[in-house]
Amino acid sequence: MNWRHPLFLLALVSSFSTALADGPKDNIAENVRRVPRLGLEVEPEERAKLEAGLATLKQKISVLGERSDTFTHELLPDVVIFHRAVRDALKYQEFFNKGEIAAAEQLLGQGIERADALLTGAAPWASARGLVVRGYTSKIDGSAQPYGLVIPDSYTHQTAQKYRVDVWFHGRGETLSEVSFLNQRQRQVGQFAPADTIVLHPYGRYSNAFKFAGEVDVLEALDAVRRNYRVDENRTSVRGFSMGGAACWQFAVHYSDRWFAANPGAGFSETPRFLDFFQKETLNPTWYEKKLWRMYDCNLWAKNLVHCPTVAYSGELDIQKQAADVMEEALAEHDIKMVHVIGPGTKHKYHPDSKIIVAEKLDSIAAKGRRQMPPKVTLTTYTLKYNRMHWLTIDGLGEHWEAATVEAQISTHPRINITTKNVTDLSIDFPAGWFPFSPAQDVGIMIDGRLIARNLKALSDRSFKAKLFRTGDQWQLGARDDSQLTVQQLRKRHDLQGPIDDAFMDSFVFVVPTGKAANEKVGAWAKSELDRAIIHWRRHFRGDARVKKDTEISAADIANSNLILWGDFQSNSVLAKIADQLPIQWGAKGIRVGKKSFAADNHGLIAIYPNPLNQKRYVVLNSSFTYREFAYLNNARQVAKLPDWAVINVDTPPDSLWPGKVVDANFFGESWQLKPAGAN
Repeated sequence: MNWRHPLFLLALVSSFSTALADGPKDNIAENVRRVPRLGLEVEPEERAKLEAGLATLKQKISVLGERSDTFTHELLPDVVIFHRAVRDALKYQEFFNKGEIAAAEQLLGQGIERADALLTGAAPWASARGLVVRGYTSKIDGSAQPYGLVIPDSYTHQTAQKYRVDVWFHGRGETLSEVSFLNQRQRQVGQFAPADTIVLHPYGRYSNAFKFAGEVDVLEALDAVRRNYRVDENRTSVRGFSMGGAACWQFAVHYSDRWFAANPGAGFSETPRFLDFFQKETLNPTWYEKKLWRMYDCNLWAKNLVHCPTVAYSGELDIQKQAADVMEEALAEHDIKMVHVIGPGTKHKYHPDSKIIVAEKLDSIAAKGRRQMPPKVTLTTYTLKYNRMHWLTIDGLGEHWEAATVEAQISTHPRINITTKNVTDLSIDFPAGWFPFSPAQDVGIMIDGRLIARNLKALSDRSFKAKLFRTGDQWQLGARDDSQLTVQQLRKRHDLQGPIDDAFMDSFVFVVPTGKAANEKVGAWAKSELDRAIIHWRRHFRGDARVKKDTEISAADIANSNLILWGDFQSNSVLAKIADQLPIQWGAKGIRVGKKSFAADNHGLIAIYPNPLNQKRYVVLNSSFTYREFAYLNNARQVAKLPDWAVINVDTPPDSLWPGKVVDANFFGESWQLKPAGAN
């Protein structure tokens, strides 16, 4: 390739941009630069070319969208990603250099070429090797999201051979638009491309350290790869560098049983110590922010790595070596010595000799593959969001955001021995063929020193399931009877446990009020926050939020989506239907939280709660994801800012940190009830 070619230069610039770091100038919440910055003004002639290409591609996509066959439906996102990338870059001024405009023209040509092929029933890119970009339709907002692949030359569609998959998380890139990503992923192999291995490069919905919707993007992209290629589930790893190293730590500790190995490099592994050390930031968190840090502070989850072989890398002179040092310290507390490959005399990059060492270690682990259904399982969690390890699942906690642990081991009695802390409900589930005892043997369960079952048996296919729950200090065999639960008897459970940000990790709809707010000032605040939420969902999580009027919400919306209700009890008709079923009362006299009251004319309510119209989904009041512009400047800040509910004094204008003045906030209890006054 001609190194002077603009597309080569674009790829080169993109590869270096991920290494750029934040500095003390980004510690001033009152003076926050825009992320991403505004790009170039596109010249009229260039704009006309792009708009013509977009119109042509849109027309072809429209024709394809009218088809009902599965083949077209499944492959259409592979076309739509090109249209979305160029449309958004043009619409939102996100061309950051001239090379990207040239790249956009080529991407449109590529999209039109794919559309023409699909119109004839062909999809040559689906069987291509080398660098391939594809897409999937996200469950979150229905957007087509891109991902990149490296398909090895050895891959063939004619055999049943399954292939190793390495998931590679990219570094921070404030100008990593979809145009830049698609162009980059068709011109750069990446840091590692092992033989006979599919490498997945998820986009992660931009620059959020693959958290929240970025986390879901990884899981959805990996599912798409599993649908389209022959993937060896026991030889799938997570790897990354810089911001991608931070993502790798997160996926390693939260989903430890899914990977044959984790290979994090640089980045950060927790929030407070990193921001103090790297960002030189003076932290003054609220008590609930400290608790919410526990969601992504990987050092607190380190013991889970007993299930995930881990090879960390750092440059000897890299300030981000701090991340691995923190994890090494955390693992040492559990008598685990971490493998830490250090590039001699190296700053923020991979040392060539270290690359060889890391590659050899990963290849060796891959040859053995992921360990399935080990006889001993250990699990640490702080939330039911991450509640599974191999054959064991935590279904209930004593208290969210406090450490919960389970250790379970198969003994020769035959018996399953379990010890727990801060756990109220458990499931044991061995799939067919995996239970270690014969269906003819009686199996016991000992939990927290008490034998609660003696004569359980596996089924004839050697599958085994059991549920346990605790009442007071006593464990019982079986499941709680949830069949008659009322709203007042709800329990937090997996994917229905909060905090507010959790609602935006699945399908959601912004519900716009059509009525008049009870108080003009509060109504104006809610509208302003809604307008901002629509803009920032696109800007930061790279999708188009679904927006519907309250009068347009259907039974399907209630069944399939979390409803984000904007306005108040009077202006939003959906909120009016459920207002009396929420634990916080909001009416004409004000907001009442237990014995506390807040004036109606200048206070608004933010909250998350199981939807009384469908308790399997959330309702959220007046909030999108809770971190704001200040957090965009450093990925370690991108954590939940608010718990399950907050009362906002709207006399204080929203800023880069908060949606107004937070005068009260807390988590709901494990039964989605208000906690007693003063209880955190």
